[in-house]
Order: sequence, then C-alpha cells, then structure tokens
Amino acid sequence: MAKLFVALGAAMACLGVALGAFGAHGLKGKLSPEMLEIYQTGVQYHLVHALGLILVGVLVHVMPSNLLNWAGWILALGILLFSGSLYVLSMTGITKLGAITPIGGVAFLTGWILVVLAALR
Repeated sequence: MAKLFVALGAAMACLGVALGAFGAHGLKGKLSPEMLEIYQTGVQYHLVHALGLILVGVLVHVMPSNLLNWAGWILALGILLFSGSLYVLSMTGITKLGAITPIGGVAFLTGWILVVLAALR
C-alpha cells in the first residue's frame, strides 16, 4: 500500500497542478470571479491532500497500519468529492453539487483523524 499511496498522491498532485494552471489560464475571464474562487478552493484542497496521500504512503512504509490504509483511501475519496464537486459546480453552475462538497470535507477530516489514531497506537 505504501507505494500505491505515494504513486496515487503524486498522480493527484500532478493533476492538481494541471487543473490549477487550467483554472489560472484557461478559465480566467470565462468564469465569474466568484466561480473562479470556488474552482481555486478546489485546487488548493486537492493539492494539500495529494501531499497528504504521499505522507500516508511514507507512514504506511514506516509504521504499517490498517488505520493508515483507511486514511489513504478516505483522503483520496475526499479529493474526488470535495474538489471534484467544486470543479464541476464552478464550471457548470449547478449549485446542487454544493451538497456533495461537505461530504468530501468530512472525508478529509476523517482521513486526518485516522492518521492521528495510527500515530498514537
């Protein structure tokens, strides 16, 4: 799992940089300032949690734990739900997608809590 989470985190970081560049260069002037800010929030959380996935991969190698395995998958789910919903919301204006965003936020919190619990064991 260690290598998988490092690879997944690196791939997510690469995608986050690409999406950030797309937002800064391709969407500027095409989205309202409010929607562009929403998009950029998605990118910010995407990149932070991609690094978190890499960290989880390193931690799994150093101190193997089922809690860390769960943390990695839940952080990845958080990126998909939180950032993904903000990307789609900002580009389509479908505000109902905002209901998915908090689920992704809870996934982020849960993932980090699992890292804390694994570290304390």
